[in-house]
Amino acid sequence: MANAKFGPGGNSASFYAEGHKSTLEAPAWVAARGLDAYEYEAGNGISAGEATLRAIGQEAKKHGVLMSLHTPYFISLSGVEEEKRLKSISYIEKSLWAAELLGADTIVIHCGSAAKISRREAVALAIDTLEKTIETVGDTPIHLGIETMGKVNQLGTLEEVVEICKRDRHLYPVVDFGHMNARAIGGYYTDADSYRRTFDYIGGELGDEIARTLHCHFSKIEYTGAGEKKHLTFADETFGPWFEPLAEAIVKENLAPRIICESDGTMAEDALYMKSCVEALS
Repeated sequence: MANAKFGPGGNSASFYAEGHKSTLEAPAWVAARGLDAYEYEAGNGISAGEATLRAIGQEAKKHGVLMSLHTPYFISLSGVEEEKRLKSISYIEKSLWAAELLGADTIVIHCGSAAKISRREAVALAIDTLEKTIETVGDTPIHLGIETMGKVNQLGTLEEVVEICKRDRHLYPVVDFGHMNARAIGGYYTDADSYRRTFDYIGGELGDEIARTLHCHFSKIEYTGAGEKKHLTFADETFGPWFEPLAEAIVKENLAPRIICESDGTMAEDALYMKSCVEALS
């Protein structure tokens, strides 16, 4: 039976509507809904202090919630300005510090832009940044997750992410299915086989265990000719991707991914729907 884990990226609108104000309350809230994962959102920077982060981590452990952390959006692995690019190392270092306090096993990192240089140059810069990062932080047990991106001019196709991850055992792919569908201008995932090909490709390039336990993001995303425009909720019936075929692939292939939902305000609700889809097929 598939052992997939599901949870929200950040706090749903309903979390605040019920009167909750602090992410310290999130692990218990998530677990009470039958979810078992949570991604701490630090896209705008890490502002919480050591005591708060440690307390959230203790709550997550108490309630059996697996933790990950999304690093600041201003990290740019492939930035053309060297000073700015190398500042990303300290931001990743601080993210690892926060992740350790949270008890998180993965940090999720955006690749950066490929708009002003060739994609080959962008890949080379990203690899250089990450190699310098690993030299700085040492042998951390926390996975440095490299995310597939949703805009056409961003670094972060599946193939680029896998190429980067091949360079060091600390690097792991984070597949955002909504991003991949958006950058392909829709239609990337149409059935269980199209999802399975993603897992098969990662398994062939990086090993079956990494593919089987993949850290993923999922949401429906509106797109234009340039790729990702904005995150939607599962109520949207115009833009994909659709989760049901992925549920089929997870169960049929006995996969155990952790899937973080990044819907617009309904992250926990849509994560619970995804869990119910897998359970119904199991």
